[in-house]
Amino acid sequence: MAELAGLDFHPDDSGWYLGDPHAAYRRLRREAPVYWYEPDRLWFLSKHADVFAVSKDPTTFCSGKGFRIHDNLRSGATGGLEGIPPSILGMDPPDHTRYRGLVSRFFTPNSMRQLEQRVREIARESLDAVETGKVVDFVELVSVPLPVLVIAELLGVPLEEQKKFKEWSDDLIAANEGNFEAMGRVADLFTYMIAQALDRRRSPRDDLLSVVATGAPNGRLLNEGELGIFGVALLGAGNETTRNAISGGAIALMEHSDQRTALVEDPSLIANAVEEMVRWVSPIKAFARTATCDTQIRGQKIAEGDFVVLSYSSANRDEEVYGSTAEDFDVRRSGAGSHMGFGVGQHFCLGAHLARLEVRILFEELLARFPRFELAGKVERLRSTLINGVEHLPVVFHA
Repeated sequence: MAELAGLDFHPDDSGWYLGDPHAAYRRLRREAPVYWYEPDRLWFLSKHADVFAVSKDPTTFCSGKGFRIHDNLRSGATGGLEGIPPSILGMDPPDHTRYRGLVSRFFTPNSMRQLEQRVREIARESLDAVETGKVVDFVELVSVPLPVLVIAELLGVPLEEQKKFKEWSDDLIAANEGNFEAMGRVADLFTYMIAQALDRRRSPRDDLLSVVATGAPNGRLLNEGELGIFGVALLGAGNETTRNAISGGAIALMEHSDQRTALVEDPSLIANAVEEMVRWVSPIKAFARTATCDTQIRGQKIAEGDFVVLSYSSANRDEEVYGSTAEDFDVRRSGAGSHMGFGVGQHFCLGAHLARLEVRILFEELLARFPRFELAGKVERLRSTLINGVEHLPVVFHA
């Protein structure tokens, strides 16, 4: 557990990620892949194989005592908030399996194929608002509308109320960093989801909230707190990561114009490019687990109760998996789909098929209409220990 001299590593500080965290990740993978971070008393895993193994072993490494990097200091999966039930992200089998099973039919590959036409319509409508030759915010104009509107429609939210979802989604991320004002607004979202779910319980429809409201994963209907937290989780998971995969993917294409040209000339590469975007961006930086017994990782003793952070950002650039080009962005990369940008194991992203569909269609439509677009100012990145996000991305589109 010796310190690494000169290592600039502060994973608990959202500002640290605004620099170059990958420099630290490279050194950790090389010199201390199972690293003890004393300030927060946690283990930090940076290697693909270790992140994979821990993710696949919920018996030894549970999610129920916290899944975000600060949760070991905030007392667990609900951040120490009294009376708030755990999110599905903070559940372990068998509860997790039952809750996930409630809504999984909405996110199957077959269900996604049925959504393709509507997703394409929304993508085209958002691109209709683009003015060529002017500086526009790519995040606001392109990245945000598609995932927000799709998850809102799946939940059955009325059209006139869907615009609130973007603001609430932003509040979820800010609340994760301890922003008290955002926490208050998330409470409004929580209340809204309860009211919507209770309405579905009285009058079920063919939407996600109706399934949640009328389902009984543990042999009983969910109580109000459980309804609220489930609805909040579906909004966050169905929107935030996809939005930032789109924004980060656009940045990668602008920074690597040869890769953008390859996609314009051969759109059949876009599906593979989506996997490379998710690997490259890693929309979720890291999740965490707690050791349920004494164990070992790479020969390092891990004590029962120890907090273990799984760095997807680092694992997705592990040289042992991606070779000497691990740091390169390559839309033709063989094995790009081995990334862990959607997690792995029981907590593999429920909406992964939806995210892939949305990102693929968005870039198919974008590159067909605007094969040339370029950065027109400073990228403003999100301050977060959880999300690799972009708040503002000034871009100029060319006809």
